[in-house]
Amino acid sequence: MKHSVITAIANVEGVAKSTVRFGIVLVFLWIGVLKFFTYEADGIVPFVANSPFMAFFYNTPSEYKPHINKEGEFVAANHAWHERNNTYGFSKGLGVFLIALGILVALHRVAPLWSVTGSVLVFLMTMGTLSFLLTTPETWVPSLGDSDHGFPFLSARGRLVIKDIVILGGSLITMSQSAQLYLTKTTTKH
Repeated sequence: MKHSVITAIANVEGVAKSTVRFGIVLVFLWIGVLKFFTYEADGIVPFVANSPFMAFFYNTPSEYKPHINKEGEFVAANHAWHERNNTYGFSKGLGVFLIALGILVALHRVAPLWSVTGSVLVFLMTMGTLSFLLTTPETWVPSLGDSDHGFPFLSARGRLVIKDIVILGGSLITMSQSAQLYLTKTTTKH
């Protein structure tokens, strides 16, 4: 009995890889669409504003703190600042990029080389996202009186970011799988 259970578990690799691919596609498509909505655009501001690689997308990144909105909150003055800051323009551009990545990764069976490209871009983007742990002060619990603050105490934003390590690993799986399929297809044509 124990051996048959272990054998069954050993045989789920194909399903596991498909599930990882589906998960990456779903996350990138869903989050990409959400980037067109105000609350999502507002939510990424601390990450972008503090990133040495992305802050240039905003007009006045250093001024973001007084204009932070809570999820679901609409403050007209803050919204106007975000419009001037290019918060919403950048977020929409990022949304298009994320949707494109999701589509590329999904093309595994029909266009494996394009899927490899998508997976490589997912890998690189995820490395960028993980860099927010180093550049965004809001990823750590602030010092507000509790002795548990700063490193290693992840805030809600930090917990959101650290999960991208799983996507990073998943992109290596989808990248490798699509590269193998591409090589198989090109070898059989010759």
